[in-house]
Amino acid sequence: MSNKKVKTTEKKQPTRKGEWYVVHTYSGHENKVTATLKQKIKASNLEEKIFDVLVPTLEKIEVREGRKQTVKERIFPGYILVNMILDDISWHIVRSTPGVTSFVGIGNRPTSLSDKEVETILKFSELEAPIYKASFSIGEAIRIIDGPFADFIGTVDEINEEKGKLKALVSIFGRETPVELDFLQVSKL
Repeated sequence: MSNKKVKTTEKKQPTRKGEWYVVHTYSGHENKVTATLKQKIKASNLEEKIFDVLVPTLEKIEVREGRKQTVKERIFPGYILVNMILDDISWHIVRSTPGVTSFVGIGNRPTSLSDKEVETILKFSELEAPIYKASFSIGEAIRIIDGPFADFIGTVDEINEEKGKLKALVSIFGRETPVELDFLQVSKL
């Protein structure tokens, strides 16, 4: 007899899949609307008509006062996504939620997102590596606060948000020299 474990695959019941709709909310109230809507769904026993509510976000690294901070930034400020089977009841529950202004669609008719659109949004919001959020702009004057060029003044020439780096032109011995620096090594003047 061997001690090998045999994987068994359970057949999962196919879940009823609704369509994804975009719902317009007051900007800055997306999380509050999402929480309220989820409570209303549960209280009304509509889990079989409204399956999911989410705020698409993206993790970004922001440099504030020389420190890295991971922040969740909304991809579509003022909008949430709702996966639901659209009928009069589910429409009313979503539409009557405080903070919801309307469904996105043509006229009064909500338009669902295609599977490809939903897939793209979900992949984008689930990116593994956080993106750096640059608070610098090209041509801006900066002071180098760390590293061998500390206390030098330079001008931003290039910005690489993915790596959290920038290239600055620094005057060394009377010549403009390009220097690659981390966002943490510089501050605005």
